[in-house]
Amino acid sequence: MTHVLVLLLALLIGVVAGLRAFTAPAAVAWAGMLGWLVLDGTWAQWVAHPITVTVLTILLVGELVTDQLPKTPSRKTAMQFGARLVTGGFSGAVIGTAFGYTIGGLGAGVIGAVLGTLGGYEVRKRLVARNGGRDLPIALLEDGIAVVGGFVIVWLATVI
Repeated sequence: MTHVLVLLLALLIGVVAGLRAFTAPAAVAWAGMLGWLVLDGTWAQWVAHPITVTVLTILLVGELVTDQLPKTPSRKTAMQFGARLVTGGFSGAVIGTAFGYTIGGLGAGVIGAVLGTLGGYEVRKRLVARNGGRDLPIALLEDGIAVVGGFVIVWLATVI
């Protein structure tokens, strides 16, 4: 796979992290465990361990639930934004590592997280406004896009 495609996948997984912080690391963990990303012998091989996959999956499900709560802070607050930058960069680095581009993947993942955080916020805000102020259907749509998108992105690493 060319470095441009690897960086594109890392950027896209960062966008997913911008939408839902724990979806991107859960997706790369599952991809590692399923052999979609070959991480053996790298710094990231621990990501594919069943315990890591389980913990990240629990965090993902927890995030999907807490996102629906009215007191959940905006993704643009410092703590929420920072978490997305970290998980986007990490997930991008894992994808990059599978193809020998760890640092490039890290950078692309962080950039994608910025795009996903800010872009996702704006799109959700506009869709909620068009939907008569009903947030739940839009939040659930965003959840689905993040989860399905995350797994499609890591699966694409096996076919591109």
